[in-house]
Amino acid sequence: MGAASSAVAARLGLPASPIPARLGVAALALAALALGAAACHRAQARRRRRGQRRQRVGTVSQVCIYPVKSCMGVPVDAAEITAMGLRTGSLRDRFWLVIKEDGHMVTARQEPRLVLVSITFENDCLIFKAPDMDQMVLPTKMPSSNKIHDCRIFGIDIQGRDCGDEIAQWFTKFLKTEAFRLVQFETNMKGRVSKKILPTNENYQVAYPDASPVHILSDASLADLNTRLKKKVTMENFRPNIVVTGCGAFEEDTWDELVIGDVELKKVQCCSRCIMTTVDPDTGIIDRKEPLETLKSYRLCDPSERHLYKSSPLFGVYYSVTKVGNLQVGDPVYQLVE
Repeated sequence: MGAASSAVAARLGLPASPIPARLGVAALALAALALGAAACHRAQARRRRRGQRRQRVGTVSQVCIYPVKSCMGVPVDAAEITAMGLRTGSLRDRFWLVIKEDGHMVTARQEPRLVLVSITFENDCLIFKAPDMDQMVLPTKMPSSNKIHDCRIFGIDIQGRDCGDEIAQWFTKFLKTEAFRLVQFETNMKGRVSKKILPTNENYQVAYPDASPVHILSDASLADLNTRLKKKVTMENFRPNIVVTGCGAFEEDTWDELVIGDVELKKVQCCSRCIMTTVDPDTGIIDRKEPLETLKSYRLCDPSERHLYKSSPLFGVYYSVTKVGNLQVGDPVYQLVE
């Protein structure tokens, strides 16, 4: 290998081992082109950001982590935003999932009383409480000997580490319909990839959230909806991670790139709503009508986007994470604009 080839190999982190001359030079040339293209892309991204300015659009009023899909959230004052969503210590957003014994997910769409399960986080443990149930304490670190289940979320395969018989029996006893298990996603497992979930060009992975690592909704949008409802609803009906105040109703629909704290977020698409919004978070009873019917009366997509949302109303926005970091309640929310 010549000196020039050795230099390229060193930049690429390749061993300077003997390679047949023709094949080695060709391979290294292609690798060098790929390296140059990646560097050019990063430089273009930096130049684009330098050409953008920050426009304040609101303030973070609430931050919430939902450890177990469909169970109650844990309000926090601050959170780290990772590529796969919110975390504080070992408490992570939608990293736990209730499943049937065949591995299919269970949410409040099928078992509405899941919304009555509250969770607190102490000493690296999740503490579960529910009506007429003794509390259950579950460590956030499972033994490596626990079984790994093959699970299904909206038809997509994903794995989960079994959380043990005690918590399985706890959920089974509370829900009273069939046998259930609780599984935990581990960071060495492969997440569900964005392109299998949504028709998007954004490239990310998620554990057990419906569609994206971060979900944002504004106080004003909820207030607007409540002016149209006889029975008012709360943020718990919609389960956003970040609530923004100080903006107009549905302004979040127009935010493309956001900066909050030292976190940068990129809009994936608006959040299409289903019957889960009709589960009363106080009673665990599913209505199947409101607020969904009212949302359908005025929050359907433009006909040109029917291929994305079909007949589902839009409420809130999904975001991917382009720069990880930390944010907290009270942080200003900035939109990047040209």
